[in-house]
Amino acid sequence: MLFLCAGLVLVAALVWLPRADGAPAPADACRSTGVALPRGDCGPFWQVLAEDFNGDRVPLGAFDDCDHHADTSAAYCGGLTGEYRDNWWAYPSGWLDTANSRDRDVAGVHHPEDTVSVGPAPGGDGRMSIRMWRPADGGPVHAAAVVPRAVMQMKYGKYSARIKVTKPAPGYKSAWLHYGGGCEMDHPEGEWTGALTAFHHPCDGGEQGYFPGSDSWRWHTVSTEWTPGNVRFFVDGRQTGHDTRSVPDHPLSWVLQNESALEGPGAAPGSSAQLDITWVAAYAYGWK
Repeated sequence: MLFLCAGLVLVAALVWLPRADGAPAPADACRSTGVALPRGDCGPFWQVLAEDFNGDRVPLGAFDDCDHHADTSAAYCGGLTGEYRDNWWAYPSGWLDTANSRDRDVAGVHHPEDTVSVGPAPGGDGRMSIRMWRPADGGPVHAAAVVPRAVMQMKYGKYSARIKVTKPAPGYKSAWLHYGGGCEMDHPEGEWTGALTAFHHPCDGGEQGYFPGSDSWRWHTVSTEWTPGNVRFFVDGRQTGHDTRSVPDHPLSWVLQNESALEGPGAAPGSSAQLDITWVAAYAYGWK
């Protein structure tokens, strides 16, 4: 009983961690603080994707031939089969990452076929692993952006995942985002050796909103809740940001984008870094 009570106190502390002014920080609609994949609807959100990667194996090389109906809800990777072809897409091999337009000394090219795999971790937990790397000869970083097909071109919703950078190295980052029509919402974003943050770039071109989330990429549950006129960001169930300025009101895709860094040192030749995803959940808004 003592252990049970202590666990309940810990969960309560995570959900209602006080703000600096002493008031409790709002929690996300699903109370997504635990390590387990949340299942079922919550609040105004209807779950349309629940993937824990358990029992699945997708070897390196399978996320290939992804240039079919690219960047539309009909997109698919010819190298995938079964449920993974139905449920996942990736930016095709050869697409340039963001650093190419920023005059960075080290930029990246998307190569999902040699960066993305699914399988059990040493303890048996199923994970999608994103292992980015730079060739020893100093070529471009091999980057990866994976896209859950169930929520491509969807208006509003809730988007959650449990993630950890299991092998950090300078020069690698994530910017998981919704973007289009001059609008952009990024969460989580940041270099893998630095802080985990969120950004909102209003559709009208106004000043970006910047919301710190954590000082590192250890295990975290990250969530974005996008509803009419509002975008909210959460880390481990605690709200870390909220913006109402010119929030998107048109369908957008959720892109789990991982690429070469836009700040600090570039990736060293021969280096690699890895992010693991132990589950992904997504929800439609107002469909009931």
